[in-house]
Amino acid sequence: MMVTKKTARIFSTKAISVLGAMSVLGLLTACGQAPQTQTTETQSATNSTNSSLSHSLGHSPASAQSAQVLQAVQLSLPEQQGWQMQHGKGAGKPVVYQVFTRLFGNTNTNNIPWGTLEENGVGKFADFTDTALQGIAELGVSHVWYTGVPHHALVNDYTAYGISNDDPDVIKGRAGSPYAIKDYYNVNPDLAIDPAQRLAEFEALIARTHANGMKVIIDIVPNHVARQYEAISRPEGIANLGEKDDTSVTYAPNNNFYYVQGESFSVPQSRNGYQVLGGKPALLKDGKFAESPAKWTGNGSRAAQPDLNDWYETVKVNYGVSPDGTYDFPRLPQGYEQKGVAEHHAFWQDKTLPDSWYQFYHIVHYWLEKGVDGFRYDMAEMVPSEFWSFLNSSIKVKYPDAFLLAEVYNPAQFREYLHIGKMDYLYDKVDFYDSLKAVMQGHGDASNLARIQEQVADIEPHMLHFLENHDEQRIASPDFAGDMHKGKPALVVSALISRSPTMIYFGQEVGEDGSEETGFGDPTRTTIFDYAGVPAHQRWMNDGKFDGGQLSAAEKALREYHVNVLNISANHPAMKGNYMSLHDANSGNSQYGKLHFAFARYANLGTNEQGQQQHVALLVVNNFDAQESLQTTLSVPHDVLEKWHMPVGSYNMTELLSTGVGTLRVTSADAVNELGDVTNDIINGVFDVNLAPLDSAVFELTWATPTAQ
Repeated sequence: MMVTKKTARIFSTKAISVLGAMSVLGLLTACGQAPQTQTTETQSATNSTNSSLSHSLGHSPASAQSAQVLQAVQLSLPEQQGWQMQHGKGAGKPVVYQVFTRLFGNTNTNNIPWGTLEENGVGKFADFTDTALQGIAELGVSHVWYTGVPHHALVNDYTAYGISNDDPDVIKGRAGSPYAIKDYYNVNPDLAIDPAQRLAEFEALIARTHANGMKVIIDIVPNHVARQYEAISRPEGIANLGEKDDTSVTYAPNNNFYYVQGESFSVPQSRNGYQVLGGKPALLKDGKFAESPAKWTGNGSRAAQPDLNDWYETVKVNYGVSPDGTYDFPRLPQGYEQKGVAEHHAFWQDKTLPDSWYQFYHIVHYWLEKGVDGFRYDMAEMVPSEFWSFLNSSIKVKYPDAFLLAEVYNPAQFREYLHIGKMDYLYDKVDFYDSLKAVMQGHGDASNLARIQEQVADIEPHMLHFLENHDEQRIASPDFAGDMHKGKPALVVSALISRSPTMIYFGQEVGEDGSEETGFGDPTRTTIFDYAGVPAHQRWMNDGKFDGGQLSAAEKALREYHVNVLNISANHPAMKGNYMSLHDANSGNSQYGKLHFAFARYANLGTNEQGQQQHVALLVVNNFDAQESLQTTLSVPHDVLEKWHMPVGSYNMTELLSTGVGTLRVTSADAVNELGDVTNDIINGVFDVNLAPLDSAVFELTWATPTAQ
């Protein structure tokens, strides 16, 4: 059965049938488990309703009591002294859906390599109908990252709309790279039904996205722009990038670009049989591009003729960093890593700064004023963190809920870009994604995941997790895992292990494999450079019905799995609680190996109506082994149980992914010190698991303790 909005609400459906209109707080009161070794009048009610707790935490009607419970979760976190998780739309955390905008609504299945828009088709803003957006929202999504929205260089003729033609010799693919921006003050004309109204059509999409309960993120690429940057839509009083540059020098603090003195630009030399547009003819394609003096290339190449592997379609933006690496702008005083956005904002107000800083200030505020809710900053670590302090503090003092995500790959710089640069979130690619990918491929060791979580313990709420994005290979591609099902345990780990946001890439939820040969670049990644259709996604799209009508049974099941896991991530209050590893405690178990990974999530939900402390925990177990089942008994160590204030006894558990059940058995034993003396009792917990290959279990349990504890 296809998952619908109604069945996707895994935290409400069953609770409604069992408990009617009972409030979340009342439900928690009823579900505060007394250990089964104690005979109480509430035991029967406890056991009968515990399995329904999980179904009430996500979408139950708002009430004063339920708000108190969820607020209690938030107030228990150390982040409340400073940075706050404020971006999720449910009781859990944010879920970001990255969608390549021009591919999403395209129903054309030709996929001719290097094909034109007319041959291969293109998606439009209008394809994101209310029905389509509700299909996205089913996945627990709080933010939609519309990739490829700002007007970038492309091989298509829009001169009738006052737009100059771009040169194919400095474009990657025919549809063009979304990271070679041509005009930051308008949108890609390919995406509009009427290119003359393209900005209005995007503004309408912003409004539709908001009306469907989600927020809008777009890309900002401050490190580089297209070689032929022409912001014809810029507001009055704002100069075009490079317009005022002194091109007689390599560098000046207020130049927007760097220049190669005495040399003109030459297109990269072809090799390995590469031909622009696959050898097909196109206007302006002649192996030349007029640029004198040549500008530095986006990845920092200072050669007048960049290499074919360089970002030759772009030019590097200058932020007051001289060629020898010195900075021509004020540095933040020591201690500002401890200060908030208001103090950062105040610091920059009386400073004279390089022109590029102000250029991008105007760009981001232009889009925020149009209703965009945040940005994904491309290659943010290639721009000084002081610039980010200036830019992001200017955003946060006016738009405190803005969602600011940065592409930063160097772990040594994570804290700099969070504390100085005032980013909300960073990609957790290195080391987390890379280590998880190795486990998915069967040659990694899940112990690395626990180690990495410890390394980022102080910043883990800021480290966004993903399994796919436009830069990475598709899970189902042969060069990654070769099987869409190998992403299932990885999804559970990625989505549930921390307080950080979860991100998925469109088509991931239906097993898209990226196998199409579309032109620039190789298969395994869905193209970002050419016009194409995305087959598995098109089967879900079902000619614009967005109902999954053409999906196979396996693809439908995978989407439903994503719906369930992502809604736990988005709506379960334990997601804002603490992570605790169970991996090391079970490493001595002969049945538990390097392709298994267990952890717990825990939150104190505050005081219930009876004056007791309410607790909720998730025990998460994952089997990455594609051949062997995991059937064993796992331990919950005493230090975890002590932090949970969990009394001795047996506790019913509900398995959230299969609606199965389990039992956590908590026992005590005498502890003996080095002298042989009996000291305090030590409590330990055990529970049984039986997981098929590539399966996961998410066990939920709740209990209550006296407030004095």
